[in-house]
Amino acid sequence: MGIDASKQQLYSTMTLSPFALKPLIGVFSDLFPLRGYHKRYLALISILIGLIGCSALLALYHNRNAKEAAQDPEQAHRLSDLLVICFFCMNVTAANLDILGEGKYSEIMRNHPESGSSVITFKFACSLLGSIVTNSYVGPLTDGGHFHIIFCIALGLLLTPFYPTLRGWLPEKKRRKSDPGMTKICCGCLFDQGSFQKKRTPFVVIALSGLTVPLLSAVTTFASLRIGIAVSMIVFFLLAGVTYAVFPRVVFRIIVAIMLIKISHIKLGSVLGYFYTADEQCLPDGPHFSYTYYITVAGIVGSIVNLVAVMLYQSYLSSCRFRPALMCTILAGAIAPVMDIILIKRWNLALGISDKVFFILGSAIFEHFVNIVVALPMMVIFGKLAPPNMESAVFSYAVGIATFCFMMSQLWGSAIIRWSSMKTVGTNCNFDELPAIIGVCQILLPIIVGLPATLLIPNRLQTEPLIDWTKERWYEEDERDELITESLSRVLEEPIEQEEDLCTDDLQNEHQFT
Repeated sequence: MGIDASKQQLYSTMTLSPFALKPLIGVFSDLFPLRGYHKRYLALISILIGLIGCSALLALYHNRNAKEAAQDPEQAHRLSDLLVICFFCMNVTAANLDILGEGKYSEIMRNHPESGSSVITFKFACSLLGSIVTNSYVGPLTDGGHFHIIFCIALGLLLTPFYPTLRGWLPEKKRRKSDPGMTKICCGCLFDQGSFQKKRTPFVVIALSGLTVPLLSAVTTFASLRIGIAVSMIVFFLLAGVTYAVFPRVVFRIIVAIMLIKISHIKLGSVLGYFYTADEQCLPDGPHFSYTYYITVAGIVGSIVNLVAVMLYQSYLSSCRFRPALMCTILAGAIAPVMDIILIKRWNLALGISDKVFFILGSAIFEHFVNIVVALPMMVIFGKLAPPNMESAVFSYAVGIATFCFMMSQLWGSAIIRWSSMKTVGTNCNFDELPAIIGVCQILLPIIVGLPATLLIPNRLQTEPLIDWTKERWYEEDERDELITESLSRVLEEPIEQEEDLCTDDLQNEHQFT
């Protein structure tokens, strides 16, 4: 449709922004049981939103519209904006189901810390099996221009979780109006006023943090990219400051480490995709990969490699301490982009290795392996960060901040692409600056920023609790107030007792003198 790499990366940021709404979703699910259930009916509503978005996508997008839009840039941008809204709605379903499930397995990990990363690796393994199936048909259908078939399949997939969710396959206890602290707001909706009163400040902060990415997307869309970057910097420091003010210091250090690790790897996925799939008119000496090869073949190989990586991580790294595990994965992640640089510089041809073979050995195998190994310890940290009775809220807060930093890195990547001299669409494309940009953004920055940030994370085994919440007690405000009151009482009583002792001593001395 004639959309360049910088604009495409901005669109990607907007479509993925529902994943940054996880804190708001987590707080809502914890405080507002719908028909007595924290998760069931909220998940059903999100599924309906996704179905509406996918149905609108099918109505808007078909081959004729795409071809007409490609001829008219103004029409292409108008249609692209509508498609972004449709994908946004579809990702609302994915983000809601994701965080509601994450809250549950966070609870499991807290109750059974000896499980380590087992729950996370099982979840990743199931996701990767699904990605193998998806990659098998997306590439060929994209090459054939049959996008409407892809969207029809997506509509069917959106329907699949409806019945299990309706039947309550995700176990949860039904809440009733008679439960302590529970009040009825309207028909079918309860409010856990007791929990909110005890943890008012964390709940409000967590909910507001979920609005950061939608705010960033709106500013970037309706203002400018420069203003969007300035706002992202302000929000970044604001989130760090709020975390320092509200949460225990150990949580603050962990959150700051996650933020630094995430933003230190600037995303350049869109421009790399354009380089690998550019046609001969755009890039005469490029790889010229078809979508069948780039998405399907490489995607299936990458998913299989990811499955192997999950099993290897579970076998050899799941019992390691957090710091060594993160340091090893960050260093490996800094080495992986070298494969892209070799392909872009065409050094692989000088070595007698074809583009397709080197891409499979590099991006499809090595980079996929590194990406999944980097993600696993981070997800284990998210799961072990949540305190009891606030699993969804605190888990979603950490994931939401990580998602914001991911979006921030995408925004910076989009700005770098736009402000460089690269040309990614049309004829006579230019990717000369791409190797240097990759070297700085994806090799040097992770080593300089991300690697030292791991020292902020407690160096505990992954099979141990990351935080001793019974010791912190920050989330029980009533108990904390009682402790403060008791301490103040002791401080006030000590001078009185000392005065009484002094008076008694004076009387005794006076009596002896008499």
